[in-house]
Amino acid sequence: MGRSEKPLDPEAGPVQRFAHGLRELRRASGSPPYREMARRAGYSAPTLSSAATGDRLPSLPVTLAYVEACGGRPEDWEPRWRALAEELSARPAAQDAEEPAPYRGLARFDTEDGDLFFGRDELVEDLVGRVREHRFVALAGASGSGKSSLLRAGLVPALRNLGERDGRPAAIRICTPGQAPLRTHGALLEPVAGEADTVLVVDQFEEVFTLCQDPVQRGEFIDGLLTSRTATGSLLRVVIAVRADFYGRCADHHDLVQALNAATLLVGPMSPEQIREAIVKPATAGRLVVERTLTARILSDVAQEPGALPLMSHALLELWRRRRGRTLTLAAYEAIGGVQGAVAHTAEEVFTGFTAARTDLARALLLRLITPGEEAPDTRRPADRAELVRSEAAEEVLEALVRARLVTVDGTGVDLTHEALITAWPRLRTWVETDRERLRLQRRLTESAKEWEQLARDPGALYRGARLLAARDAFMGADGPSPELTPLEREFLTASIRSGRFVQPALVLVRRFVRSRWWPAFQLALLCAVVLWTVWFLNRDHP
Repeated sequence: MGRSEKPLDPEAGPVQRFAHGLRELRRASGSPPYREMARRAGYSAPTLSSAATGDRLPSLPVTLAYVEACGGRPEDWEPRWRALAEELSARPAAQDAEEPAPYRGLARFDTEDGDLFFGRDELVEDLVGRVREHRFVALAGASGSGKSSLLRAGLVPALRNLGERDGRPAAIRICTPGQAPLRTHGALLEPVAGEADTVLVVDQFEEVFTLCQDPVQRGEFIDGLLTSRTATGSLLRVVIAVRADFYGRCADHHDLVQALNAATLLVGPMSPEQIREAIVKPATAGRLVVERTLTARILSDVAQEPGALPLMSHALLELWRRRRGRTLTLAAYEAIGGVQGAVAHTAEEVFTGFTAARTDLARALLLRLITPGEEAPDTRRPADRAELVRSEAAEEVLEALVRARLVTVDGTGVDLTHEALITAWPRLRTWVETDRERLRLQRRLTESAKEWEQLARDPGALYRGARLLAARDAFMGADGPSPELTPLEREFLTASIRSGRFVQPALVLVRRFVRSRWWPAFQLALLCAVVLWTVWFLNRDHP
């Protein structure tokens, strides 16, 4: 007789209850040894034994083989298995607060995540080599190709390890440009006493084009990257990451072109083997098992798909939340809609808990985090928390989006977790397309209001003419400015309208006069006056 099975509490959960049912079936059939059951079923004794441990839900074929080996009815057990599999797939697994997820979802891998960053070893080595050879290096690739993770979880740890090995550790600074790169990050370009070697990593360099609207500040920031020096007088080493669709914009700056021509590394799609590493190795580090059929399915869905890495990472995170025991399963993957559907599945789960009013708040909040493209792809737009949250309900909506990892909060700043959210979530994509022109007007209004505030509310910075008319039509109603505007934006628009009231009547009178029957006579009189003055001027010295 074999070893007795460990005790199992059927009240511990649905998987334990299912395993208890299998044990009861075996007991009712006379408790045949697992070796004998293996002979009948065609599966090994350890496989059949593990089906009744309660650690995880066994596969359907193993379950049915177990049932047949005990003389049970497979047609009774298959519906039970499928119902339990659906329940487990639809409900996230209980999270152990002390067990961190091995995947990062839509969020980038950060500098402390090097032990979970796999599949880019060759690219990291190549990038490190270029950084050692050149003082200015650019990393270019499509959105979703993993540039930010490559810099933070690949390059930065590698440079630190290299510095420790050589006994010459480099100071590493990291930033993203934002709306005012020179004002916000100018201090990073200044030398610091004691830092002989400094590497400045500029992630999402395309923000100098998408968020910074001041060409002078943009140019000065780029000049600073190219010419700044360390405390010892050597040039600052700089690594930038830029989206491939904005790479051409770099040609507007002559010196930047020369630097990019010397050392640019292009990030392409991962190979199937690299994708396999990115799937399996983090799971192994977390003592998890990935079903082989799941790995093959993800490889098939992701291979040669541009920009799919954040979607894959999000799907893997959702699979971890829905794991069966220590196993990531194909059944859960199909339940969340695969790589392409996982983001929408997560987002819609959040929105099903919102009332109509909170859905409107979430829509307004999310759209403020997007800059609609001008003959270019839409991009995310970091915003200050005060711009987004102006009520307790809006605060609760923001927290729900943060918990779902759809947006991230860093201090007072809020941002979409990844730009892939814009295209991968149909609801958000539809909102952007529906409100595209209104969003453009709102972005211009936001920037103009901030500039007006910075100029001590100078009346010369207020809207005039066509810009005022467009903003008034879009954001003014019978009860005043739209509530979707911030207090500063409402004040700016109201002040512009009041100022325009003194200008508009005069313009209306001029237009009416130009269109009247007196306009030709006025033109003729003006012409005669000019001719007479000219004749007088030419003959003023002749009596």
